[in-house]
This record gives sequence, structure tokens and C-alpha cells, in this order.
Amino acid sequence: MKRVLLFFGVVILGLNLSGQDSIKWHSIDQAIQLASQVPRVLVIDVYTDWCGWCKRMDATTFSDPEVVEIMNEHFYPVKLDAEGKEDIVIGDRTFKFVDNGRRGYHEIAAVVTRGRLSYPTISYVDAQGKVLEAAPGYKTADQFRVYLAYYADGAYKSQSFDEFSAGYTALEESVIQNL
Repeated sequence: MKRVLLFFGVVILGLNLSGQDSIKWHSIDQAIQLASQVPRVLVIDVYTDWCGWCKRMDATTFSDPEVVEIMNEHFYPVKLDAEGKEDIVIGDRTFKFVDNGRRGYHEIAAVVTRGRLSYPTISYVDAQGKVLEAAPGYKTADQFRVYLAYYADGAYKSQSFDEFSAGYTALEESVIQNL
């Protein structure tokens, strides 16, 4: 009996620990509802099932412990399949899949990427639903942390990303030189 309890204790503990090592992804409608209660920026990973760079970002960038911690503490992370076929209802609007040639796309993906459907794209959306930026392309964990710092600190309200990232890089270099 003790072995059975110990086994279940280890399994439950293992499940809890493994949950801490991954990003807590939300659906877009869940994230919008959460943001209406406690305002935070939504970080939307717009991906497709066939996208190799999307899979690489999942395996590397989104698995980085610091990225996981920042995403879970300061943002509402969203995974959005740009070719998903299910309707998404936000408020009184229904977003649908648009059959367009071989693949098609989801209307909400077109909205959050500002019509530039390339994958992966990380879109940043404020608590009021305004698309702040749609950043296309694979990002390493180091590159992605600069975006996270920009939006988590609220720097996007007072300066451009280019200004912020130049200062961020200079700050990182001075810290490294002082080590």
C-alpha cells in the first residue's frame, strides 16, 4: 500500500513540476476574457501544422525556462492555428475559416497578423483587442526575450521597438562587460 501511495505521489508531483516547465497556452477567446479582468498583453503564436519553423520555435524558444516564466507571469499566451477550421466567437463577431485554394486561412489569423499571413508570426495584442505588432519569422529565445521585455515593461507605450531594442542590447552588453 505504501508503494502505491508513493507511486501516485511521485506521479502527481511530476505532473505538477512538468506543468511549471511549459507555457500555459490559452484559446484566444479565453485570453481576451482574462485580459478584460486583469489587463495584460496577449502574445499570440500564429502557426500552421506544416510549418517547420513553427515546430522549431515550439521546441526551442517556447521551451526556454526564462521565456516560459516571463510568458506565464506577464502575458496571456495564445496558440492560434492559422488554418484552423472551427469558428471563433469574440463578442458579437464570429470569425471563420476561409477556404482559399489548397489551404485557406482563418479570419482571426488575418486580423492578428494584419493580413500578412506568414508563419510563424507572433502577434502582440493589448487588453482592448488592439493589435500592437505582428512580428513574422522564427525568433530565438534571446531575440524573443527582447520582445517580451518591451511589452511586459510597457515600453511600447512610449517608444518604438527599434529604440527599445537598441537600448536593451546596449544594456545587456554593459552587464556582460561588468561580469
